[in-house]
Amino acid sequence: MDNANSSLNVEGKVVLITGASRGLGKAVAMGFAKAGAKLSLAARNEELLNEVAAEAKEFGAEALTVKCDVGVESDLVALVEKTVERFGRIDVLVNNAGISPWVSRSHEVTTDMWKDLLQINVVGCFILSREVGKVMLGQGGGSIINMASLGGMLGMPGQVAYSATKGALIQMTKTLAVEWARKNITVNALAPTFLATDLTADLISSDKHSKPLLARIPMGKFGVADDVVGAALFLASDSASYVTGTVIPIDGGTLAC
Repeated sequence: MDNANSSLNVEGKVVLITGASRGLGKAVAMGFAKAGAKLSLAARNEELLNEVAAEAKEFGAEALTVKCDVGVESDLVALVEKTVERFGRIDVLVNNAGISPWVSRSHEVTTDMWKDLLQINVVGCFILSREVGKVMLGQGGGSIINMASLGGMLGMPGQVAYSATKGALIQMTKTLAVEWARKNITVNALAPTFLATDLTADLISSDKHSKPLLARIPMGKFGVADDVVGAALFLASDSASYVTGTVIPIDGGTLAC
């Protein structure tokens, strides 16, 4: 293998992925499995998670599954402990788990809705980053990839709470990147636009909601989960060792408008 290809290699790296049971998380897990990584897969739905692990093993990947609610701190601490117990280290963390409610006008957003999104999309991601960060500091480095959203970079009507949490996640990404830059830990974020997944099928099938979304995307089509995989593999590889504190839009050209 030549040096250029070698630097893109993630084979043998231990990758912890939250929200790995379906949608974007599953696609990322399969991407790393095919690339030869060792997987620690976390989600609330244990049955679906085991199916993903079985699929990953078909590609020869070693996969640990851990039932975990990212809104519960004790679950996150246990997730890190079980991953280290199994593999001895954590090379890559993909903070993918998150929630996105149906479009709600700001005056209709309840305090409980706001708190729920904040707990899952920000607090949970921070706690897991903190705990994995301790492991990475001890082992001499690693890579953290946060799944943000274009909603954290643009005004998105009807998504005030969701967009606020993704904006917070982007700022957390930058701060952790600066703080850990000299510790050989890179921290970056991916910011997809609206993606076509099983979780968004109902919304996409509605012209009322899908047409305005498509109108903002220069490519004129929705992205799919696999469009995010390549960027995740890059950020996890040695080729991205000098890339930190950045946000990569995966948006079909939306930010160029």
